[in-house]
Amino acid sequence: MFQLKQDEGRSGDPGDADEVEADPTRSPWVPERDLRGLSDGRPGQYSQIPSAPSGRVMTSRFTELIVDCHDPERLAAFWCEVLDFKVIDRSEGKVEIGSWVPTVEDVRARQMPPTLLFIQVPEGKTVKNRLHLDVSPIDGSTEDEVTRLLGLGATKTDVGQGSDRNWVVMADPEGNEFDVLRTLAPQNT
Repeated sequence: MFQLKQDEGRSGDPGDADEVEADPTRSPWVPERDLRGLSDGRPGQYSQIPSAPSGRVMTSRFTELIVDCHDPERLAAFWCEVLDFKVIDRSEGKVEIGSWVPTVEDVRARQMPPTLLFIQVPEGKTVKNRLHLDVSPIDGSTEDEVTRLLGLGATKTDVGQGSDRNWVVMADPEGNEFDVLRTLAPQNT
């Protein structure tokens, strides 16, 4: 195992670091391979990852999902109705919604549900999203939820999923795809 030793006269760029034998009890840096690697299959450069005071690698939390859009107010209102979220912050060209009001203490203590942040951008959506939300009804059937969402302004859309799927692909009022999955509502037996 190697650690990266920072030369005081250098910039801090990983390419400016020297490899030395690791001492995990003293190192403020831990190595991590650049997972992209090189075109010939060799591993890529090491990158510097600061360790936490406990000595373990610091982690991040998934705190917000950003949605570029034309009309943040309209999309926030739509998604508040879909998910039973509330507006938790609003400023010029931005609206943040969530099921809770995040605090630094809560986020540091445990993984909490992320908020959705709608940010106004000048360009429109032009291609299928590479990331999408999946929603599951909790108190009705999938079909009932699809009908409710159509009433809120969603549309059914085809992204090549085929007709034999047990989920429904829809789009929000600005065309962002999402899936309605199987219901999680209790089944009458």
